[in-house]
Amino acid sequence: MHYLPLTPQDEKAILARIGVATFQELLDKVIPGEIQHRGAIGLPAAMSETEIHSLLKKITGQNSHTDDFISFLGAGVYDHYLPAIVDNLISRSEFYTAYTPYQAEVSQGTLQSIFEYQSVICELTGMDISNASMYDLGSALAEACHMANAIKGKNRLIISDLVHPYYQKVAQTYTRECCIEIVRCPSRNGVLDLEALKELLKEEASCVAIQQPNFYGYLDATGEIEKVVHQHDTLLIAAVDPLSLGVVAPPGEYNADICVGEGQGMGIAQGFGGPLLGFFSARMEFARYLPGRIVGETVDREGKRGFVLTLQTREQHIRREKATSNICTNEALCALSSLIYLCALGKQGIVELGNLILAKSHYLRDRLSRLPGLKFFSNREFFKEFVVETEKPAVEIVDRMLDQKIFAGVPLSIFDPKMANRLLVAVTEKRTKEEIDRYVDGLAKAL
Repeated sequence: MHYLPLTPQDEKAILARIGVATFQELLDKVIPGEIQHRGAIGLPAAMSETEIHSLLKKITGQNSHTDDFISFLGAGVYDHYLPAIVDNLISRSEFYTAYTPYQAEVSQGTLQSIFEYQSVICELTGMDISNASMYDLGSALAEACHMANAIKGKNRLIISDLVHPYYQKVAQTYTRECCIEIVRCPSRNGVLDLEALKELLKEEASCVAIQQPNFYGYLDATGEIEKVVHQHDTLLIAAVDPLSLGVVAPPGEYNADICVGEGQGMGIAQGFGGPLLGFFSARMEFARYLPGRIVGETVDREGKRGFVLTLQTREQHIRREKATSNICTNEALCALSSLIYLCALGKQGIVELGNLILAKSHYLRDRLSRLPGLKFFSNREFFKEFVVETEKPAVEIVDRMLDQKIFAGVPLSIFDPKMANRLLVAVTEKRTKEEIDRYVDGLAKAL
């Protein structure tokens, strides 16, 4: 950020133009005296630029950062590699200062980037149409539930209890005042209980929502689930990890009706848990029910290629009672980050990345299988993360491994106190063999 100081002459001219003699007089006119604080507020004495820089560097050095640790954290936000090209391109001022593209004729660049993002999401998921308007997977799943209810008109929906607990809570919040009943389908051995789902579908439901891979990282039999769901005239919503789709069947392949997902792993930094990016795609027959906005391609009067907001089913654009959503963002900069990431990765790259993650996560699981005092929650196939059960509380193990500069995973007691001895462990492409071996050695000591 540029530092633009005012000279005393500049300040005097500005105050005179405003009609006051001093800055304090300006404050007296703007801020009531009873809420003004005129005493010392504990600020240090003035410093030079170099001194301030050193002080701030020392303060920020107190922050913990995943780059300073070996991270096996997951549960929705992951330590994936962020290619330099992403930050380099989104830092261009025409991207990071772009506003909502209300006027197509002056927003062609923004509209085109959103259009291209929608295109790659459709190609990645195998779906027909995509928007660019979701905050995160939680809001995308909740919007998908509303959309299914609008399509089917049945005020009952089924959500697998293997969907991330936080996403379930968001869906609950969204539907609470809409007379929509949420029923949870139980699981067995880390995957959806198909027989329980069949029983639940004996009553009408607008949709069944699953997560693939599920919250614990295990892979459900989506083909079998799809057959059961569609036999009952019910929609199937699939919440997916986009980086799994190079090696795991995309939702379009198993005939899902709506697909949502979290795009954080596609070129977006972890931050402190955000910002995130929810993507949303569906079959073409449901295009008019999609929340948010959809950018489309057209030609102008001279036959030149151009872009417009084809569908704008938001209350900002149409009568409120006809709106499909009140989400008003287009997540343009995060969507652009994911677009650049996927384009840099390419078709073959997404396959190679998926295989890397599979190989490394399975290598860790194989090493852990030899440790005494540890077992696995499930023996089902998994992608990227899995659950280990220990004889000690997982929180204790996490605390002990922090001393070794290792984030050991996410204790599942955060989500359910009954899971005090279970630890969710994630392995991304960034983890090296040496780091994984160090993790195993550290866990053995902690056990």
